[in-house]
Amino acid sequence: MKVKISHRKLREKFFLKISLFSAFGTLLLAFVPIPSDIQGVLGVIFLVFLVILYIYDWNKANKLNSIEIDIEGTTVCIKAGDIFEEDGLKAIAFNEYFDTLVDNKIINEVSLNGIFLKEKLDIEISELDQEINNYSFENNEILEKNTERLVGKKQKFKIGTIFVHNNYILTAFSKFDSSNRANLTMPEYLGFLITFWDKVNIVYGQRSVSVPIFGSGITRIKEHRRISDEDLLKIMIWTFRISEMRFKHPAKLTIVIHPEKMDKINLLDIQEAKNGI
Repeated sequence: MKVKISHRKLREKFFLKISLFSAFGTLLLAFVPIPSDIQGVLGVIFLVFLVILYIYDWNKANKLNSIEIDIEGTTVCIKAGDIFEEDGLKAIAFNEYFDTLVDNKIINEVSLNGIFLKEKLDIEISELDQEINNYSFENNEILEKNTERLVGKKQKFKIGTIFVHNNYILTAFSKFDSSNRANLTMPEYLGFLITFWDKVNIVYGQRSVSVPIFGSGITRIKEHRRISDEDLLKIMIWTFRISEMRFKHPAKLTIVIHPEKMDKINLLDIQEAKNGI
């Protein structure tokens, strides 16, 4: 169980309910006397009821799969689901080269990146490559070319750089080493998020934006290999809070989590913290 039975939030809610029940019971007894020979039985029934109620709340907390929190006027929805089914703009993480080769080496076919390119892209991949090549990126977004790279594209982009194709925000997220393994340091991860939120602020056009938990796939966070999806989620919410990005109603931010990963993410803690930390 991802939510412990002794979780503070559960206990606080439970004690509040006991207070309400006690106040109601006291008021009821003032007007309806209860025979002494059944008071013990009623007491036992009440205790059993409280135990069942606590277990019900505990089970509900563990099955919680969507919450909404408010961050300085922006509605942030965190939910289990399929990002491709969300309305508005949908963010897809690419590597720093905006590679489009789905060969299970550069891009895995079962990743969001791979599914987008193989199943959701409405044009040929070659046409997308041409769009990216012709796009007017800012000068500081275009880095040096890696002429020694044998497979994949050679033009490198600053992480956090985005390219909008219809309802998709393609973003340069991970760095690739010489063996084409995706990785980032924690400072780079934080820098990506701050840059990404600022870029989205420019292009969202009052549309809702859906994002995955960045870094929950095969990307390695150097020196933080055991970092959990819940920790990454909290970092994302925290960086959003400190950024200048704010969505005007009815637009909102949705962080979409793969249903299979929900059993490791305690949304009750996220809901309680509100700001992601």
